[in-house]
Amino acid sequence: MSKITSLRTLRITERPNLIWVEVETDEGLVGLGESFRGAQGVEAVIHEQVAPVLLGQDARRIEAFSRQLMTPYIGFHSASAEVRAASAVDIALWDLMGQRLGIPVHEALGGATRLTIPAYNTCAGYSYNTGGTKRRDIGAADQAVGPYDDQVAFMRDAGVLAESLLSEGYKAMKIWPFDIYAPASGGHLITLEDLKKGLEPFRKIRAAVGDKIEVMCELHSMWGTHAAIRICRALEDYGVFWAEDPISKMDDARALADLRRQTRTPICGSETLAGTVPFRDLLAADAIDIVMLDLAWCGGLTEGRKIAALAESYAKPLAPHDCTGPVTLMAGLHLALHAPTAIFQEVVRATLATWYRELVTELPVINAGMVQAPTAPGLGTKLQPALWKREDAVARESKLS
Repeated sequence: MSKITSLRTLRITERPNLIWVEVETDEGLVGLGESFRGAQGVEAVIHEQVAPVLLGQDARRIEAFSRQLMTPYIGFHSASAEVRAASAVDIALWDLMGQRLGIPVHEALGGATRLTIPAYNTCAGYSYNTGGTKRRDIGAADQAVGPYDDQVAFMRDAGVLAESLLSEGYKAMKIWPFDIYAPASGGHLITLEDLKKGLEPFRKIRAAVGDKIEVMCELHSMWGTHAAIRICRALEDYGVFWAEDPISKMDDARALADLRRQTRTPICGSETLAGTVPFRDLLAADAIDIVMLDLAWCGGLTEGRKIAALAESYAKPLAPHDCTGPVTLMAGLHLALHAPTAIFQEVVRATLATWYRELVTELPVINAGMVQAPTAPGLGTKLQPALWKREDAVARESKLS
């Protein structure tokens, strides 16, 4: 038995969306998990609902805990606070499993299908997702604060950005130039004038580097179907690899399937969904071309590998999400190495170069655009010890009495 003796959570005021959980056992092992958004709500769920279930139990029973924690009376099939808490704890339990066995998580999951996987860079800036909300209203007048302020870069000259990424070995990039046009109509209308402005970064990329780089378009679940169809059709001329989360909400399988029938642009979704059922419904409806999931939101690695199996059964590629936190990125990488149909691991070079390094001891290694397999037991990373001593740290612990 590997008895769970403690659950500790940590969040810091500087990064208010992030929360980490450490699960400790009587073996002296500590597993690390993470989730994102509504950190205070997730913290409450972990200590008031999850801790009474886990404390004193055998940490090896990951599947049993997943079934129990992923089916609250309300809040399942979406990335609710309950599911985000379950996701963080599940990641920590898999970290423990790998440490206990002395193997990386991708090996504990059943072994790696590959030992490297292509990275694509999401063109976010240094401050993206660091506060309480995302900043999407970046314009050409904004000034870069460093060499990897890629959100400013794609609005100013996406061609130069594409050249920069190619020089570092990246063969794929993701941008979201249409977001700034959604609020005016609540996402239900995009004018021809705004459509052409949103297409300009794609034109500049193709003019600068031709077809040497794949380009994804993130639509952030901001659009109604009419506007989304107009955007996706316009993107066809630029050979866009996918349009991601084109409609609100992405669990609307019928609306999404209708959109997909009306465009040649491949549809990707969705980081916003949790549990296997919404993904099953989208795949059964022939509504998506690429499966994206976020392990901090979908139920952790236990649920994530089931979603990956669904993707495989429908012969659809898989692409784990980043843009939240470094622990989720490491967990996503392990799944991407294991899952047979995985094609990319998302990364943000701005965060990899800066504040992710302040939070954890190890980050993914990228060589010539390929993310390398971690070799250390478990996830292969820990929280920086100094985090617990910060003045803005909020720590809480539930212990076995």
